[in-house]
Amino acid sequence: MNTRREFLKISSLASAAMLTPAFLQSACNSSISSNGKKLVIIQLSGGNDGLNTVVPYQNDLYYNARQSLGISASEVIKLNDEQGLNPVMQPFYELYDQGMVSVLNAVGYPNPNRSHFRSMDIWHTATDSNEYAETGWLGRYLDHNCAGCAEPHLLVEIDDGLSLAVKGEEVKGLGVRDPQQLYKATQDKYLQALERNKPTGDHEALSYLYKTMTETMSSAAYIYEKSNTKKTKQTYPVNEFGRKLKLISELIQSDVATEIFYVSLSGFDTHVRQRAQQDRLLKQYSEALKAFVDDLKTNGRMNDTLIMTFSEFGRRVSQNASGGTDHGKANNLFLIGGDLRNPGMVNPAPDLSKLDSGDIQYQIDFRQVYASVLKDWLGANDELILGRKFQTLPII
Repeated sequence: MNTRREFLKISSLASAAMLTPAFLQSACNSSISSNGKKLVIIQLSGGNDGLNTVVPYQNDLYYNARQSLGISASEVIKLNDEQGLNPVMQPFYELYDQGMVSVLNAVGYPNPNRSHFRSMDIWHTATDSNEYAETGWLGRYLDHNCAGCAEPHLLVEIDDGLSLAVKGEEVKGLGVRDPQQLYKATQDKYLQALERNKPTGDHEALSYLYKTMTETMSSAAYIYEKSNTKKTKQTYPVNEFGRKLKLISELIQSDVATEIFYVSLSGFDTHVRQRAQQDRLLKQYSEALKAFVDDLKTNGRMNDTLIMTFSEFGRRVSQNASGGTDHGKANNLFLIGGDLRNPGMVNPAPDLSKLDSGDIQYQIDFRQVYASVLKDWLGANDELILGRKFQTLPII
């Protein structure tokens, strides 16, 4: 074998493939220690407006700040005497009414940042706002709970790439938008020939590239096989987000060896004409989520599944001149599950009389939620993963 030429071929292949779901790095050698529970993270990208999601319909300060954007009390779906849901979220309300939703108000962090990229990095890495990290909180979970995992499919993000949240120092998740496409990409005759002709001798770079390729090809075949094992009879919305949740449901029902699923719904940066855009997205979210939960519940999988929905920040309390809202700070966060410890409204509504430079002040540090999920759901050492101790919440 011409080592230099072979190295260039494989390096080129691997470099290009890192941009596709078929080749994502992993340094695993055996299965993760699992308690059989599944965690599904839903990221609402762009900064969802929490005040028009969970509406303080009895608060005059809300209507004074949003004279044309505020949702009237007659429209909201009332949750209690103070707060109600955006009227497009009827499917979500049905889950709430069944005791399957916990609403956490005013979730954020100290010294918040209004930049999309920076705030999302903070949420992904679970660091302070003045700290920077190259690993995500879920990636570190894999690092600490995956004693040499064999495959990169232990954490699957339903996308072409990987969020920082799922990247560890030693272990990373697998990005899969379409299992069939991923599998076909690894069945190329040239790739198969490369996989069969592994390098011998002391070629560290070549060995690593071959290892990455082999693990990914194995995971691609495994995920593709599992995605065809169980085809759901549940009807899902005909849109991209509905398709993603349907795929996750089918994988869960197939008993796939994946513990965490990560999925995003984007478009929530509503600076202009917010109402129509946000309503459309919240309707998509609510309808797909209801179908997903009903599917898992029908098949006896909901008590072992926890869903967490978050956004990188909320919006400003006052509307802007373009019929929208600008970047804010604290926001609501949802937990959805079949066996929640504290369903309903977990904490009081945001205090609109005590704002932080026109923004909602946080009541709950988001890392308290992470610590609760890690410790009480995944059975992990939350302090080790998050780097310090955060008080857990009575939610799971």
